[in-house]
Amino acid sequence: MHRKGLELVCKSPDELFKIAESLLFFAGESKVWTFTGELGAGKTTLIKEICKKCHVTDAMSSPSFSIVNEYRTVSEESIYHLDLYRINSLEEAVNIGIEEYLYSGELCLIEWPEIIEDLLPEDTLELEITIGNSLERIIKASKYE
Repeated sequence: MHRKGLELVCKSPDELFKIAESLLFFAGESKVWTFTGELGAGKTTLIKEICKKCHVTDAMSSPSFSIVNEYRTVSEESIYHLDLYRINSLEEAVNIGIEEYLYSGELCLIEWPEIIEDLLPEDTLELEITIGNSLERIIKASKYE
């Protein structure tokens, strides 16, 4: 198995739809995606664009307090959006049923995944978002193949 990478630069919010499309293509069969980056880097914003590209019909919002949001697509598939910022331990994550989401076979988009790294599937798509100049965001994607 070797690591495959992709780097995208987003210069304005108008480019996010195309970025989401590129990431979906790059991800292939990977169903678990992790998003890392500082507060305000755009993790939730990018996730919303990915969900739009997947034809989510539900209203989308950050699951900061609910921890997990489930969205439905037009084809009745589920997409799980998790925000683990408020989770304090691996045990707490297991107690909320994190493994059920990770191994559901549905697209699972996870913000602040560091606490559950040991539970992530091998084919997890890892996304790191860094802030460049002004509105610019650098998105580095990598996965094992």
